[in-house]
Amino acid sequence: MALHYLDTSALVKLYVREPGTEQMVRLASPSSGHTLAVLALARVEFRAAVRQRERKGDVPHEAAEALLARMEQHLQNLYLVQLVTESVIEEAAALLDRHALKAYDAVQLAGCLCLRGKLDDLPSFVCSDRQLLRAAEQEGLAVWNPVAGAEAP
Repeated sequence: MALHYLDTSALVKLYVREPGTEQMVRLASPSSGHTLAVLALARVEFRAAVRQRERKGDVPHEAAEALLARMEQHLQNLYLVQLVTESVIEEAAALLDRHALKAYDAVQLAGCLCLRGKLDDLPSFVCSDRQLLRAAEQEGLAVWNPVAGAEAP
């Protein structure tokens, strides 16, 4: 049993079949006993990812609506949600000075780092973006890429 902080690139794999989906489903299985944490901002990023797939024709409208509704429900009762606080924003700004990250990536990583400071469990950072994973490792986090094929930590 462990705490896993899911970047949106990993979170989407729980809802839309793509490389890494099977690994994420195993990680999120209730029998694993893991706690899954997400940043409140993941709600926006997830919606953007689903709507983009819908616009491309990869996901039918009805399926997109169902995915969004399921995600909203899970945000209420499945995930530990890290709020975007002033501390998260400050940490994200500092991360941008230390790493070549996109703004939302810095906010995601900052959310995990701030969560680490609030809980007894040290979260692992779960993500499919190699550059973001490198930054997380350099910040002292255990990391896992569900696309890389290794078993979940």
